[in-house]
Amino acid sequence: MNNAYFDFAEPKNEPVLSYGPGSKERGELQKALAELKAKKRDIPMYIDGEEVRSDRKVEIRPPHEIKHLLGHFHASEEEHVHMAIDAALNVRESWAEMEWEHRASIFLKAADLLATKYRYKMNAATMLGQSKNAYQAEIDSACELIDFLRFNVHFVSQIYRQQPVSSPGVHNRMEYRALEGFILAVTPFNFTAIGGNLPTAPAMCGNVIVWKPANTQIYSASVFMEILIEAGLPAGVINLIYPSGPTVGEICYAHPDFAGVHFTGSTGVFQSMWKSIGNNISRYRSYPRIVGETGGKDFVFAHPSANPEAVAVGLARGAFEYQGQKCSAASRAYIPSNLSKQILDRLVADVKTMKMGPVDDFTNFINAVIDEKAFNSITKYIDNVKNGNGDAKILCGGEYDKKKGYFIEPTVIVTTDASYVTMCEEIFGPVLTVYVYEADQWMHFLEVLDNTSPYALTGAIFAQDRFAIEYMAKVLVNSAGNFYINDKPTGAVVGQQPFGGARASGTNDKAGSILNLYRWLSPRTIKETLVPVTDYKYPFHQAD
Repeated sequence: MNNAYFDFAEPKNEPVLSYGPGSKERGELQKALAELKAKKRDIPMYIDGEEVRSDRKVEIRPPHEIKHLLGHFHASEEEHVHMAIDAALNVRESWAEMEWEHRASIFLKAADLLATKYRYKMNAATMLGQSKNAYQAEIDSACELIDFLRFNVHFVSQIYRQQPVSSPGVHNRMEYRALEGFILAVTPFNFTAIGGNLPTAPAMCGNVIVWKPANTQIYSASVFMEILIEAGLPAGVINLIYPSGPTVGEICYAHPDFAGVHFTGSTGVFQSMWKSIGNNISRYRSYPRIVGETGGKDFVFAHPSANPEAVAVGLARGAFEYQGQKCSAASRAYIPSNLSKQILDRLVADVKTMKMGPVDDFTNFINAVIDEKAFNSITKYIDNVKNGNGDAKILCGGEYDKKKGYFIEPTVIVTTDASYVTMCEEIFGPVLTVYVYEADQWMHFLEVLDNTSPYALTGAIFAQDRFAIEYMAKVLVNSAGNFYINDKPTGAVVGQQPFGGARASGTNDKAGSILNLYRWLSPRTIKETLVPVTDYKYPFHQAD
């Protein structure tokens, strides 16, 4: 038992490597890509520290090169979900009681392994499995995940040091317990960093985890699990399995030791989860923690005083980096009539220079969308514009092909209807819809913007008029959990812009901040009276 106070100082954000021509990192990444493509990985589940395989193997193919086989993963059945829960609960007490500095050291070591030995393998796995270009993989699967691990250790350390005041003769203290049960982490395809953060943030707080990643992120998730094991994570603390969503939900939400869910995904799935948990509420040992980041219909609003070039570039990057498959991607834009020609001309010119193709070619800005289901969903919106009644037209892009991979050109739609379907519904692809408003009506269209979508994840305003900036920020106070001024609505950095939204976009528990970690702790207040009283009477009971 130690008797020291350990300090985990605030870290610096991991530097982003450039991967420019001739750089060392470019050569190392190209080598890692070639090595992974040359082998067919057999990816097991990880339950209680053991590799577990099933009789049902599922192919993994790059979205941008669907004829190439990267390997297989072993799909989970009901028995594997039960095994994962049992493994987690068996180690729960010993993991929760481990001294904090030892728990912290595991995740700090994982961060260092990712920053060095595994950096290029993790980036290459993300590029191949999720069709990200070199830069998008670097900022996600390397830098952001490293930052999550290091900053969360710092945040937990800060929480543990927060103690109540004590009055004379009394010593008050606070213990921060793990939750009583297991946590289900359900992670999305689009960010390897989210895939790593959702199980590890609760685990740092002493919780045990059943981790179900999206099937389209298993390739990189398994690499992160290798890192955690090498870093010394005890068996059973995080159990990585690959069941269907309904299977894992039906079993976990009915279990009396279900203690919480850490989720990123669609609004519909999250609402269904919440309903299932509510229906089972009388079963649980404790009220579960429900933490989720869900959909978005993220906006850019340009004021008549905006810099048109800044707006155009903000839209180009914000809408089309990673094919628009970011929860934060710019999906609808409101631009004033006095600047519309300048903005749209520059935007179209930029989009037409965006090369599209496989991730191996580092000159490609656009890669493939994640799978055929997404491809079909996105292209329906494009076809509806092509076959529509004239309320909307395609300004540039609009072509697509899935013979070699799931490629969709970055597409800009202009509509005359502020309530047009692509202004309202989440598309999650490289489609941006623009509405041009009369410049003198900008205040009115702020209200339109605020009431068009049920989501409130990210949003951006562009203006040079400071009075207008202040006014817009106030009117749109509930429209976005992450709000940007003269910048694109994407690119939140751990420790700098904690991420999350409200309304239909989630519980706004701010991944990348101390707020998220509080959700995975159950405080116990302890009052110790140093010299107990020995008479029940109070002074006021005495006679005059």
